[in-house]
Amino acid sequence: MPATGLGDALLPLRPLALRHSLCSLTFVFVSPAAGLRTGCLVPGLLAPLRGGSPSPGVLFPRILRPNAFQTHTYHGVGFWADGVLKKQASSGGRMAHVFVYGTLKTGQPNHRVLQDGAHGRATLRGRARTLEPYPLVIAGEHNIPWLLQLPGHGRCVAGEVYAVDEQMLRFLDEFEGCPDMYQRTRLTVAVEGPAGGTVQCFAYSTATYPPEWLQLPHLDDYDSQGEHGLRYNPRENR
Repeated sequence: MPATGLGDALLPLRPLALRHSLCSLTFVFVSPAAGLRTGCLVPGLLAPLRGGSPSPGVLFPRILRPNAFQTHTYHGVGFWADGVLKKQASSGGRMAHVFVYGTLKTGQPNHRVLQDGAHGRATLRGRARTLEPYPLVIAGEHNIPWLLQLPGHGRCVAGEVYAVDEQMLRFLDEFEGCPDMYQRTRLTVAVEGPAGGTVQCFAYSTATYPPEWLQLPHLDDYDSQGEHGLRYNPRENR
């Protein structure tokens, strides 16, 4: 059995068994081609395996001693190797790329929450557009923009990429009603400008929607004041 050199036990475990009453844990998925792939983060505790060579496709939990328990838990899954989470050298914190396509964009009704330092840090990295088409529709009594989890349908959607810290990411999870209203998933976008290139981002989309929403007009660049006439109704007015 491989060892980390940190005194942590490493045991093969099924994803559904990731429960422990006395200690915090993280898990990593290891493959020979990609190395460290995914991890369920407890802040500050995600680390590559050291020593040994795990079998391809085996899930190893890193079980920490009870005295390392942190009452703070991180909501969501981080994708370290794919570049969604990046180490920020200046502060030692982890930053996530988030793609916003609706009311969080610059000039839109909820953009102010990204500018509020009380929620954490969010830095604009540039405008971008999804590589795959998605249905972006306006629906519901409050005219909310929804990105439907149906890649390959709809249009390539324009938005903005932000680098956010863990505090802001937790805030956005709550703000977006994740996972009940929206689900935080990954998608790839093409960044505009001289830097260009593609980046994998988190985005808040939904897989739980009425079938009739697919018949609504598909947008490619949301604007609450657009010609569609479906102005967003802010939360404070409801």
